[in-house]
Amino acid sequence: MRAVLQRVLSASVTVDGAVVGSIDGGLLILLGVTHEDTLADAAWTARKIRDVRILRDEESVGDVGAPVLVVSQFTLYGDARKGRRPTWSAAAPGAVSEPLYDAVCSELERLGTPVERGVFGADMKVASVNDGPVTLVLESPPRA
Repeated sequence: MRAVLQRVLSASVTVDGAVVGSIDGGLLILLGVTHEDTLADAAWTARKIRDVRILRDEESVGDVGAPVLVVSQFTLYGDARKGRRPTWSAAAPGAVSEPLYDAVCSELERLGTPVERGVFGADMKVASVNDGPVTLVLESPPRA
């Protein structure tokens, strides 16, 4: 599982002209799922998002109760090393990735993190004002 965390002053997601999720402060999370990801990866990713200390004063969203906006992003697994057209073969299909996206969001909520969401599979417009800018890429740990 791959997550891009951006520390933001504000972020929002719009679908068909309507805002479906927004936060003031906290983290914008772009979340990608690959074929081998599991519920254990989702739980690990949620805990790491909550606990990583990338907010101001080296605090985490769990420390200060800051919100997160989670957006599904299959293109995080795009590969453009060959040719001019990227391939998306490493990205899991919706039937695999949507339940894991939901699991990350649900685990964050269970851990007490305020969560706003995009709309899985929708053509979303994502707006953000990055704070810092601070951006971090997380990868779930490899399996033995």
